[in-house]
Amino acid sequence: MGIVPVMKPFEGSVFLVSGASSGIGEAAAVALRQRGAAVYGLTSSESTLASARERHPEVRWLRADVTRRSEVDAAVAAVLAEARRLDGLVNTAGIYTFAPLEASGEEMMRRQFEVNVFGTVFLAQAALAALKDSKGTIVNVSSTSAHKAMADQSIYAATKGAVESLTRAWALELARHGVRVNAISPGPTMTPGIAKIPMPKEMFEAAKEQILRTVPLARMGTSEEVAHWIVTLADPSVTWLTGQIIGIDGGLGVA
Repeated sequence: MGIVPVMKPFEGSVFLVSGASSGIGEAAAVALRQRGAAVYGLTSSESTLASARERHPEVRWLRADVTRRSEVDAAVAAVLAEARRLDGLVNTAGIYTFAPLEASGEEMMRRQFEVNVFGTVFLAQAALAALKDSKGTIVNVSSTSAHKAMADQSIYAATKGAVESLTRAWALELARHGVRVNAISPGPTMTPGIAKIPMPKEMFEAAKEQILRTVPLARMGTSEEVAHWIVTLADPSVTWLTGQIIGIDGGLGVA
């Protein structure tokens, strides 16, 4: 039996992935690179930058805080100076802090909106001219929390609801330029960030048990499973799909 060739539908294309040093972003960056894209991974700190370069030398790495417009502009400019084009933007950078309403402090709320919403907007604005030139694509990352109410997640859910609204509005606004905009809406996904959620251990374990009871497929997803759908939405052969929010949640969204 002969060797099955690896399909590379993204050969010749250039993608920028935010939040690419871990979790869903890392899996998406690796998957896009494996399929032929030149991938630039964005991460927020020098320490994560160094470890990401060591793990994935096939990805070109940049450091930028997505909440700082000047750093985002500089990162996108660096990509364009080297690659001379940009075909896709994948916005996976995000943070989550779960807390009841009375414990949701101003700093926590502002930080989640700055990263999850403003960061998504800043990157799209910085990349927009290049994406219009290439008739490219934007894939945003939302969450099942945006449309399925869950206790102790109101602020996080609000930020992801904003991401879904941005996705639909941008899809309409940018269609005339040939730019497609879609989003994925992952359910509970096992990523390194999950273990770092600032909540008491007993609350964390109770949340995991609740997930197993409420997700119809009775498990958490993996970063690779979610990244598969990022790649699918970004595929250049998917030419007539825009403004969609695709749920990857083991059935949680309809449970």
